[in-house]
Amino acid sequence: MAPRFDLLVLGDANPDLMVRGDIPPEFDKAERLVDRADLVIGGSGAIAACGAARLGLRVAFAGVMGDDVLGRFVRDSLVEREIDTTGLLLDPDRSTGLSIVLSGRGERTVLRAPGTMSDLRADVVDPGLLGDARHLHVSSYYAQTGLRPDLPELFRDARSGRASTSIDPNWDPGEEWNGDLLTLLSTTDCFFPNSAEARAITGVDDIDVAALALAERGTVVAVKFGQGGGLVVWGDEVVRSESIPTDVVDTTGAGASFDAGFLAGRLAGWPLGRCLQLAVACGSLSARAVGGTAAQPTMEEALVALEAVA
Repeated sequence: MAPRFDLLVLGDANPDLMVRGDIPPEFDKAERLVDRADLVIGGSGAIAACGAARLGLRVAFAGVMGDDVLGRFVRDSLVEREIDTTGLLLDPDRSTGLSIVLSGRGERTVLRAPGTMSDLRADVVDPGLLGDARHLHVSSYYAQTGLRPDLPELFRDARSGRASTSIDPNWDPGEEWNGDLLTLLSTTDCFFPNSAEARAITGVDDIDVAALALAERGTVVAVKFGQGGGLVVWGDEVVRSESIPTDVVDTTGAGASFDAGFLAGRLAGWPLGRCLQLAVACGSLSARAVGGTAAQPTMEEALVALEAVA
């Protein structure tokens, strides 16, 4: 029987409170007015899941959140995007995390309450759900302290069931860059660091050398560039793709949308170069609106954008 899902995402999900205004953050007693505030779905895992669903993939999400108004907001937001949430646990004894993103004057600062981000563990993941997906994606590796020790076995189980695997490390909050990630890459089909993360993980400043060093671990390495664009390395094959011209409003979640695009191409059997182009298109187009999911493209929109720059 064919798997029910193209993609199962294990990872972080929390609301992002997006606050915009030309106001520098200061600790004083004055009340200051901002231009706008929006509560949107956030977290690398949730944004990647939404991006993949928008591209037409059948997606399931597994994670832990509080059984509170924020957790239910995230769950309902995923359901609205036709993402299966049977693997989502709402814990009545825990509080859902929240990120407050303040942007203005061309700069941005983020305040994050992690909440349940590190609460996901292997025993929370339904084995039936794991066995019913073509691909297993893990987001925010360094923040997933509860899940990290279980990932080698989870990845082996996924691969024994003929599913492929991927990791987006995201930033290490402790900036220690360990956690046995390099060892895990031998059972990881695709690895999605941005350029700063790849340099920090390897200790190598040259991004090409850093990407090659990571690919030597046996994984496809798709690197996201902060200015848009990216490169992918697999063995001796190195492919680059430039960013797509976009009226940038907010880059929140662009990296997770990149992941979704690459995986959509990969699961469709596309060559690496085409997967990278789709990933770059999805990351670029997602920046057209506030929040990580509002402007994520459909497959048709992404392909039209690629044709326009061909």
